[in-house]
Amino acid sequence: MKQNYQSYSQVVEDLISTEEVKSMRRIKHHFDVTCYEHSVFVSYVAYRMARRLGWDYRAAARGGLLHDLYLYDPRQPGSHPGNQCFDHPKAALRNAGALTQLTPVEENIIISHMWPLARRCPRYREAVVVNLADKICATAEVLRVYHMMGMSRKLVFA
Repeated sequence: MKQNYQSYSQVVEDLISTEEVKSMRRIKHHFDVTCYEHSVFVSYVAYRMARRLGWDYRAAARGGLLHDLYLYDPRQPGSHPGNQCFDHPKAALRNAGALTQLTPVEENIIISHMWPLARRCPRYREAVVVNLADKICATAEVLRVYHMMGMSRKLVFA
């Protein structure tokens, strides 16, 4: 894991150190897992999957990290318009685009990560990988397996 983690770190280091990404640490996502922890978990799992398949692991890692960069607390009344499930990918895409230059693959990863619940369909195989990683990671978090796996210790960035 150490070699994979170091390689992964190099792919996302410019994003992970930004205040916008760090601010996700203050937003609860799934029970006691923050939006930041969830996004790093998804990003790392998608990176590993895409790399193993010989696909664009850089886009998978970066899109996975930014897929929930909506930057508001969905539990706060009035913090966002509409339904969180359907609308947060649009906010994440807007915020990610303001943070860094996105490739078309990264854009599609972010906007389509809630498929099939949301209307936007993954157009790239890397978007499918992130979508799958998001579902796997969310399930692990909701079932409280995330902490039992020690992921909060393994995927740590200062």
